[in-house]
Amino acid sequence: MPEAIQRGVWLRTVSDASVPPLPPRPDPSASSRRTPSRRSPAGRSAGTRRLAVLGGVAAFAFAAGVVVGSRHEPAERRLAISWAQAWERRDYGAMHGMLAPASRGRWPVLRFARAYREAASTATLTGLRVGRPTISGDTVTLPATVATRIFGTVRADVSLPLVTGPDGSPAVAWRPSLVFPGLRVGERLTRDTRMPPRATIEARDGTPLAQGDARLSDLGPVAAEVAGRVGPASSAREAELEAHGVPAGAAVGLTGLELQFDRELAGTPGGELKAGRRVLASTRPKAGTDVRTTIDPSVQRAAVTALAGRYGGVAAIRPSDGEILALAGIASSAPQPPGSTFKIITLTSALEAGAAKLSTSYPPQSAATLSGVALQNANGESCGGTLLASFAESCNSVFAPLGVKIGAKRLVATAERFGFNQDLGIAGAARATIPAASEIGDDLAVGSTAIGQGKVLSTPLHLATVAAAIGELGERPLPTYVKGSVRPRTRATTPRVARKVRRAMEEVVAGGTGVAAAIPGVTVAGKTGTAELRSTVSEDPAPTDPSLAPQSDTTDTDAWFAAFAPARHPRIAVSVLLVAQGAGGDTAAPVARAVLQAGLGL
Repeated sequence: MPEAIQRGVWLRTVSDASVPPLPPRPDPSASSRRTPSRRSPAGRSAGTRRLAVLGGVAAFAFAAGVVVGSRHEPAERRLAISWAQAWERRDYGAMHGMLAPASRGRWPVLRFARAYREAASTATLTGLRVGRPTISGDTVTLPATVATRIFGTVRADVSLPLVTGPDGSPAVAWRPSLVFPGLRVGERLTRDTRMPPRATIEARDGTPLAQGDARLSDLGPVAAEVAGRVGPASSAREAELEAHGVPAGAAVGLTGLELQFDRELAGTPGGELKAGRRVLASTRPKAGTDVRTTIDPSVQRAAVTALAGRYGGVAAIRPSDGEILALAGIASSAPQPPGSTFKIITLTSALEAGAAKLSTSYPPQSAATLSGVALQNANGESCGGTLLASFAESCNSVFAPLGVKIGAKRLVATAERFGFNQDLGIAGAARATIPAASEIGDDLAVGSTAIGQGKVLSTPLHLATVAAAIGELGERPLPTYVKGSVRPRTRATTPRVARKVRRAMEEVVAGGTGVAAAIPGVTVAGKTGTAELRSTVSEDPAPTDPSLAPQSDTTDTDAWFAAFAPARHPRIAVSVLLVAQGAGGDTAAPVARAVLQAGLGL
């Protein structure tokens, strides 16, 4: 009789002779003269009985076939099928349970499983299918088809040596050559792989940013700032790269664009998969693809030149789609306290909550007292007036108490809508972070957070997206290196609030702390930041005479500036950080102006 198999269960088909003949077919002309309403109940029940009889006979025959088939299926075949199914799903524990006692004792389950995993990793295995077993004496042969990531498809047999177990049933007398199809006794599975030449990274206009083995560019250091470095993989990536067949010590992307597009640039390894000295499979390396990025050479050059070797970072993006135009220094990798640039968030939150209006007036002060401690303005200066003027002059004595009025919960929620505590989706880019509202602390801690101190941290790349969100009327773009890609934008605030914050940022450049970023004929919207690296509070009362206030050491503050231009239809958003370089309006704003001009073609 013919046989069929389904997931290891063998069935004998039912003979046609075992089914009784069907009753005669009714006369079509007679049935056509009947109507359903005149059909007798007796007729219906008779038909039903006939179907029930046929169904019962078929079910009995099917069950009998299962019993007969199972009774005559050799135990060796059942073992082989179970082994094949466990191997396909990589259930090494189940496979180990099928070993003979001597094999289990010699090869404990962890060592056994490790041998299979190492073979799979060596072969870059991605899939396994095992065919119908054949039995010859005390050996079961399983034909196997292995799909690999870099060596193509490998087809070979695995022969399971069987012995009789203590209970009389067959068991596998395991040996290491069974870990991969085609291995012979005493052979070890190895591979020799090599990488193709690394592909080229291009700027948005096609200018090479890194090419060839030396990863050089005609732009020199200007390109190196954003292209990043290649070299041997870090320990954190070794396992991942090994699984993809990358040989140990091969040059891979470590930072910047080299890391972001490592998979595309590297291509696919090639080489030989060997069983001892024999070659089981071989393939040639496949070159990667050149990558066209969003980097604008003129903006990148301006960023590197303006940074002038100082420790800090510059980021420039297109507000409409988040395309990264330039990155220099630590623009995405080393978060720092953002200082008063965070007041963009605080002002947004206050306007949303109705806690203040741009016209709300505040008395001039040199410090605000929170939790019994004086939190000073920069250099102990006295400032106040309208909220608009206080933002333009970056007045801590106004914005720290305003943060307390808003409350930590609302302030943190607003910050998170602007991307704090979220990944940017750029390889190697650090998160901007703000503590949970419950972790910030007392009024002094909330007030310090509201002016970008405390435990708030950001990067120039992140703050460029914050500025861009205001320029785009509340929609924050996600940064991207991929030219022409479409990444979803997120709603950070309403257009109505964004317009008011934009107006305040325009005032910063028009006559406030950011006048050094002004560009003739262009309306620039910006915000300065001067982040104290040690302390913004004083245990002493605020002096009544500003000339008596302690003066800040310029090496004790990070200088920040975040901006976009033109203010009403922005084409570029920029953020600058200069670590330990004084006040944002004095040192960071001029850098931002140079980058803005390059982005605007001025």
